[in-house]
Amino acid sequence: MNTYDLLIGDRSYSSWSLRGWLAFRAFGIPVNIHTTRFYQDGFQDDLRPYYPAKTVPVVKCSDGSIWTDSVAIYEELHSRHPEAGLLPSNPVHRAKARSLIAEMHAGFGTLRSDCPMNTRTAYRETPVSDMLMAELARLDMLWSDRQGPWLCGDYSMADAFYAPVAARIAAYALPVSPSSLDYVEQHLQHAEFRQFRAMGLTQEPQGFYVRDHPTKPWPGPTIMNAKAVASGPSENATCPYSGDPVTHFMELDGRIFGFCNAFCRDKTLYDAAAWPQFMTIFNTRA
Repeated sequence: MNTYDLLIGDRSYSSWSLRGWLAFRAFGIPVNIHTTRFYQDGFQDDLRPYYPAKTVPVVKCSDGSIWTDSVAIYEELHSRHPEAGLLPSNPVHRAKARSLIAEMHAGFGTLRSDCPMNTRTAYRETPVSDMLMAELARLDMLWSDRQGPWLCGDYSMADAFYAPVAARIAAYALPVSPSSLDYVEQHLQHAEFRQFRAMGLTQEPQGFYVRDHPTKPWPGPTIMNAKAVASGPSENATCPYSGDPVTHFMELDGRIFGFCNAFCRDKTLYDAAAWPQFMTIFNTRA
C-alpha cells in the first residue's frame, strides 16, 4: 500500500494548506504531516524533497509521484480511495461538487486579497468594497442550494474547499445571508477544522496577516477553560495521541492530564473538545 507525505504551511494562515490537510484528515486517509512557514528562512529547503513543487500543499507518494496542487491532491486521492467519500457517489451531486471546487480554485480573488485567512484573530467589522460585496453575493447564491447542512449531501471536498472561505467570513464579520451564516457555523463546529485551528495557535503569530480593524473574540464554539501546568501527577500515564509516556501537563476542571510533548498538550489546551482521543480520557473519571 502506498504511503503519503503532506507538506503544509502555517495552519493559522494558509488556506490551501487547510484544504490539503482536510483531504486526508476529514476522510480518514493516513498521512505523514510535515510543516513549513511562509516568509521564513528554510521554506525553499523544505520544498526541495517535493520537486517540482513551488508552494504548498504538496504530496509525495511512496510510488514516486508528486502532487503539486490542491485539486490534484483531492482528485488523486479520490481515484485511489473511492470508498473514502471525497466526492459524492450521486452523479448529480458529484458534478455539482466538482463545479463548486473549480469556481473556488479559480475565483474569489478580491476575497483572497482583502481578507487573507487568519484563524487567530476576528474583527468586529471590515471595510467591504463593491467587488468584495459582489463575491459575497455569489457565495450566497452558491451556498443557497445545499443538500442538507453541507453543500452536496454528506461532507465532501467541495466543503473542504470552502472551509477557508467560511473562516474568512467568520473572522472578518463579512455580510452574508442567514443561510450562509448557518453554513459558516457548520465549519466552525467541524472537528477537523477546529483541530487545524488549534494546532495553528501553538505556533508564533506572523504580523504580515494582521489587519488594522477592531477585534473581537473568535466566533467559534466555546472553548473549554484549560491551562498548562508545570507538573503532574496526571490521570493518564500515556499520551492520548502517541501512547508515549507523559512529560507535559494540562489542568482542566481541576483535573491534571498528561501528554508526550508540548505540541500535544497545547493543541489540546486550545480546543480540548475537538480531539476525540483526549475527550475519551476526559469523559472517563480516574
